[in-house]
Amino acid sequence: MKNGELAVTTTVRMEFVDITTRLAEAVHASGVYEGVLYLYNPHTTAGLTINEGADPDVKRDMLAVLQEIVPANFPYRHAEGNSPAHLMTSLVGSSAVVFINGGRLELGTWQKVYFCEFDGPRKRRLRWRVVA
Repeated sequence: MKNGELAVTTTVRMEFVDITTRLAEAVHASGVYEGVLYLYNPHTTAGLTINEGADPDVKRDMLAVLQEIVPANFPYRHAEGNSPAHLMTSLVGSSAVVFINGGRLELGTWQKVYFCEFDGPRKRRLRWRVVA
């Protein structure tokens, strides 16, 4: 299969979930040796990012800084109470692109692909497509 969905279940309000291994498995199953993996998140209160995966403090620092940049107590007009999650999603982004080289994700030594939950816990679905 060269496209599909990836289910992600989050357990707390804000967290970064490493989805790198699952994406690598999808790329392997696609049979594509050289190409591009496109990843799209169709949710407005969650994002995608590629960043360091060796030190868990990086994820904690990123979440802490996002919470500092986007205040919870701002007088938001959006009535659902999740305006900070919408803003964080816009800051982080809703898609990612990774080259495929030799049938593997071409990530840097320390890089991982993260699903960024800002309004959990929830069950989410991401879309992916591999193009040769």
